[in-house]
Amino acid sequence: MGLIHIELFATLDLVGQGPGGPEEDPDGFPFGGWQAPLLDEATGAQVGAAYEGTDALLLGRRTYDIFAAHWPHQEGGADNEIAALFNGVPKYVASRGRPDLAWAGSRQLGPDLAGAVREIRDRHENVKVVGSLDLVQTLLREKLFDRLDLWVHPIVLGVGKKVFDGGAVPTNLTLLEPPAAGPKGTVYLRYGLADGIPATGDMSAPDRGAGRGV
Repeated sequence: MGLIHIELFATLDLVGQGPGGPEEDPDGFPFGGWQAPLLDEATGAQVGAAYEGTDALLLGRRTYDIFAAHWPHQEGGADNEIAALFNGVPKYVASRGRPDLAWAGSRQLGPDLAGAVREIRDRHENVKVVGSLDLVQTLLREKLFDRLDLWVHPIVLGVGKKVFDGGAVPTNLTLLEPPAAGPKGTVYLRYGLADGIPATGDMSAPDRGAGRGV
């Protein structure tokens, strides 16, 4: 069985909408392109490394349309490696409509999204989910992911679609490696899905005094 990797860019208040540009996901969102001023070489290298070994993409309709309009025209340019990767691997699209699947290797998933994702995980080693916040909510709700790569940027927007925005259920995660901070303050966090649900405790117990600052 392969791994489903969710790759997301977020603000400190965990807004993940429209990081790439003003027209990426407008819907009345005034901060499209918020990530651009915070990009640095360290983050770029982390993103490139995160895509290594990808053998399939799993995308929501909006993200697919953005990618399909961009990446087929980028080979030979500055983003040649990622373009070659994205253009060469199968693309699975979650959509209730009838998307134009002209991008080579694209296929629409059926109405049983959870079942289709399980089949994809059985078919591929490393499936990457990029952006696609609506799709991510389903994957979080069904716990149909194995890795969560999160780049947290040092800004607060106060509005916009969030990473955990209606799909979150009680879930344990484990940190896979120490957080890495870039020169502009972006922190890269890599988590893996863990068993069980969050435990609770009682900070007022006698042996918890140090944790209460007393």
